[in-house]
Amino acid sequence: MEEIYTLIFRTLLYYLSIILIFRLMGKREVGELSLLDIVVFIMIAEIAVLTIEDLELFFGYGLIPMVLLLIIQRLTAWISLKSPLFRKWFEGKPTIIISKGKIDEYAMKKNRFNFDDLLQQLRENGTESIKDVSYAILEPSGKLSIIEKQDFANVRNKINGLVLPLVVDGRIQEKALEQLGESENWLHKQLEKREFNDIKQVSFCSIDVNDEWYIDKKNEKK
Repeated sequence: MEEIYTLIFRTLLYYLSIILIFRLMGKREVGELSLLDIVVFIMIAEIAVLTIEDLELFFGYGLIPMVLLLIIQRLTAWISLKSPLFRKWFEGKPTIIISKGKIDEYAMKKNRFNFDDLLQQLRENGTESIKDVSYAILEPSGKLSIIEKQDFANVRNKINGLVLPLVVDGRIQEKALEQLGESENWLHKQLEKREFNDIKQVSFCSIDVNDEWYIDKKNEKK
């Protein structure tokens, strides 16, 4: 009976500990988990199972690596927030699979994305045929963002969804400007019209399909 009570106690303890750790890691949808998140989740689950099964092992030995994994995840998330270069390297970046109706087989092979995956995600999106697709962008999460040909008139602003980010974390997105066919000088003038004279004042800036601007001031007090 003592072993049964110990097993129940450990199971409840690790259940509550894992919930707490996942809460501290932050809220993200399953489809948006980064590579590190997935690795941490798997390792925490394995550690919990091994520690629960071995009743002779001190239960604290399982909590120590769990807390260490939490620290690693939080530290990596903080670095990703501060460094776009690290974020792009660690979490990946979007890849255009279909451009102007043409499939990029090289990009598919590079991302280990086959035609079965492509057709499956097209079906899930409700797209009847590849010939109806103008652009398809493979997101870092593995989800395919699809822009059909009927939306081609607005495609310049829909490459990254409904909006095109021009400034992220105070940094100008050069590729976004290229997609718009505009220059940094144009962007600075547009921001000056909206009383933003320094790009470092801007936390996030985007333009939507109706050419409407959204600008968030950095460290703005609520």
